[in-house]
Parts: sequence; C-alpha cells; structure tokens
Amino acid sequence: MYPNSYYQHQWRNPMQYYWYNYENPYDFNRSNVNNNPHETIPLQDYGTSPLVVNIDQASKQNTNYRTALWTGKHLQVTLMSINVGEDIGLEVHPTTDQFIRIEEGQGLVQMGDSRDNLDFQAMAFDDYAIMIPAGKWHNITNTGHSPLKIYSIYAPPEHPFGTIHETKAVAQEEEG
Repeated sequence: MYPNSYYQHQWRNPMQYYWYNYENPYDFNRSNVNNNPHETIPLQDYGTSPLVVNIDQASKQNTNYRTALWTGKHLQVTLMSINVGEDIGLEVHPTTDQFIRIEEGQGLVQMGDSRDNLDFQAMAFDDYAIMIPAGKWHNITNTGHSPLKIYSIYAPPEHPFGTIHETKAVAQEEEG
C-alpha cells in the first residue's frame, strides 16, 4: 500500500509480532509446563493430565527411591534414585514391558529368564537406555560414586497412582 512508509508495519503478520516479543501464541496452558532449568519441578503424580517436563531435570532432582511422575491408563513414568552400592532389586513384571533411561550415574544391568539365571549383563552409563521385555527377571546395581538417577516407563502401569517410596525398604514393605 505505502511501500516506503511506516504504514506497512501496521498490518504485520500476528505470528511475527508474537515471536518478535518472544511469546508463543500457542502456549495456552502453562500449568503443567516447566521451562526454567533453575526452578525445581513439583514432583508429584500428574495422573492423566497433559504434561510437558524436562525429564532430565526431574530425574536429577528426585531424591526418593521411587516417585511416580505420571500415571495414565496404559503407561506410567516413574523417577528413581538408587544409592551407591544399592540396586533396584531383582524383579520380574510378567505382563509389563519396561524402559529405563540413566540420566546420571552408572550401573550393572542384569537380565535373564529366571531368578537364578541372569545370563545377560552389561554396564550402562549416563544417557543409556535399557529395554526390558515383559517376563524377564532384571536388576540394576549402582556401581558409581554418586546416586544413580533414572526414569522408568512401564506399559501398562506397574505402581498405584501417586506412588512415592522414600527408600527401597519402604517400597519393599508396601509392595509386600
């Protein structure tokens, strides 16, 4: 309309305006979003509510043996902190596949078809992923010099909504 005048800027694209001001016009609900790496994340079970979270930050922030972060109908995310020299505990989930990612630390991964035959062993470190098929006995032992910080995904969920176990002993007591 007026190519060499200020008036051309009155009809700018609204998307350019938002991005220019570092605002996201699609950011409708920030209640379950934490984008500041310097703030602590409220570690609780967000249930079936949508959630966007810095999983690395949440995993490293967690000091409990187990904290359920999100429990849905078909999937569950838990955070774990395993002390030096301790382990998750030898276990099997007959109908649940499991994914574990190490965010900080190192550990010895063991798996097998029976409690007495853990014929698979591997070391895992920061950023390693561990896939555990349903029906496999498994354990992870912290072999490092600091707590092993991991998150685990179960499909379907393995623990009740809102599970928080401060220590392994509390977990064993509650799970019988």
